[in-house]
Amino acid sequence: MMASMPLWVTCSLISWLSLYTWFCHRYKHRSYEWSCRLVTLTHGVLATCLSAYVGFIDGPWPLTHPGSPNTTLQVHELCLSLGYFLFDLGWCVYFQAEGALMLAHHMVSILGITVSLALGESAAEVNAVIFGSEITNPLLQARWFLREMGLYHSFTGDVVDFFFVALFTGVRIGVGAWLMYCELVSPKPRWFIKVGGVIMYAVSWVFMVSICRFARRKSMKKYHAWRSRRNEEQYSERNGHLKRH
Repeated sequence: MMASMPLWVTCSLISWLSLYTWFCHRYKHRSYEWSCRLVTLTHGVLATCLSAYVGFIDGPWPLTHPGSPNTTLQVHELCLSLGYFLFDLGWCVYFQAEGALMLAHHMVSILGITVSLALGESAAEVNAVIFGSEITNPLLQARWFLREMGLYHSFTGDVVDFFFVALFTGVRIGVGAWLMYCELVSPKPRWFIKVGGVIMYAVSWVFMVSICRFARRKSMKKYHAWRSRRNEEQYSERNGHLKRH
């Protein structure tokens, strides 16, 4: 299996590149970022479903079996995601589309997946990290597409934002803390796997700070807009009452 993994990763990378090329051809009138985000959305949905099946159904359970030997299905799922992260990192570097934090997130993800595949162990917890990272990705891409189509400032945009913040807080921060604790207290995982887990959780907290600031700004805007409408309604009611007298 070890000898065939580079081939699987290469096939995965080529597949994502091919899908991106097809999206660019299909949506010629759109930007390159539009096509790249469609690839990201596709990977987000696919990786979430696969990692959920691997973690919740096929096993082993990452909270009780960290550091366990990799299964064949786990290896296939990690190879699929590794090919995607290599594609997206190359795209971000070439187009200079992301900041240092996102590039660091991608590089740590690539390193973590590669080490797990090379060691033949700890895919259970790496797969859990992928699930936690990707479950919010479709919502993140939906926010971007809504902005591009001029539909973000609507009820749909508010619903997407709510579920994005709720999922990020509950899964990446809440469940992520539980997973990190189980990883750290278990004697099985290698020390550098534990360090990688701590780094990924720290990156999630940096994202969380930015999300909290965004949520606060949006909540304040909504509140001030509501107060303004309320004051206008009260002013109109008072004026109408005065005119009737």
